[in-house]
Amino acid sequence: MAVLVIAEHDNHTLKPATLNAVTAAGRFGVTVDVLVAGRNAAAVASAAAQVRGVTRVLHADAASLADQLAENVAAQVLALAAEYSAIVFAATARGKNVAPRVAAKLDMAPIGDVTAIVSANTFERPIYAGNAIATVQSADRVKVLTVRTTAFDAAAASGGDGRVVLVEAIGDAGTSAFVSAELAQLDRPELTAAKIIVSGGRALGSSEKFDAVLTPLADKLGAALGASRAAVDAGYAPNDWQVGQTGKIVAPALYIACGISGAIQHLAGMKDSKVIVAINKDPEAPIFAIADYGLEADLFTAVPELVKAL
Repeated sequence: MAVLVIAEHDNHTLKPATLNAVTAAGRFGVTVDVLVAGRNAAAVASAAAQVRGVTRVLHADAASLADQLAENVAAQVLALAAEYSAIVFAATARGKNVAPRVAAKLDMAPIGDVTAIVSANTFERPIYAGNAIATVQSADRVKVLTVRTTAFDAAAASGGDGRVVLVEAIGDAGTSAFVSAELAQLDRPELTAAKIIVSGGRALGSSEKFDAVLTPLADKLGAALGASRAAVDAGYAPNDWQVGQTGKIVAPALYIACGISGAIQHLAGMKDSKVIVAINKDPEAPIFAIADYGLEADLFTAVPELVKAL
């Protein structure tokens, strides 16, 4: 039997998280199909068919799927589930919303935040804020997984030869309705896809200082901006900048932590970064234990000097 990957998209473009999920699905050693459930999303289906390792793209097109409400997407997945031995979601807000619904309807136990697929029924996932790795075995007929995208390399977005198959779309479940969305326009990379992240903590003291000190550095490096939970809770940065166990899990090539002490919750979200640079005036800050480069200095002096040097 095959594995089904649920595509992340906005009806126009295929999200990078899907590429990581395809790589994870390929570890099962069977054929990989991708479900594109949306409205007028033919371009997304076409892009998914080009992903290396994808055999088929199942394209469900309906008004009920336009806003990808969890209830409707779950129903669409369930309509196709009988053909698959595993259903793979990216461990994003959307994937974590839909996967448990699918698992519950199938009467299977979902396995969340998988970081390694050992075999068709054995998986690894972090526990205790990433301080331990649990090996989980499942005897369920259908494995329902969310996979941590930072743990799997992205599949090549081109060079594939998958074929697009139109499938019958489900109707509206009628249990929820899309009301509105407020979208922030970003002039810098998306946090989870950024190669460089400049992140700030509560030590910055205010949203004005957060912007004045870190934005110039991020601009120089073409980086995304991130924040610790403490900084977000204090109102220094918006919620969608939060990096950590209860925020976003990132693994950029370069992570620069400014004024972040290194609470376990934050480290769980960024410790897989390729290179970690920590700037903190507290020599006992836990973040120095995982940093590749540590600078014991006042960030209000060190960061502007770094900007000038760049």
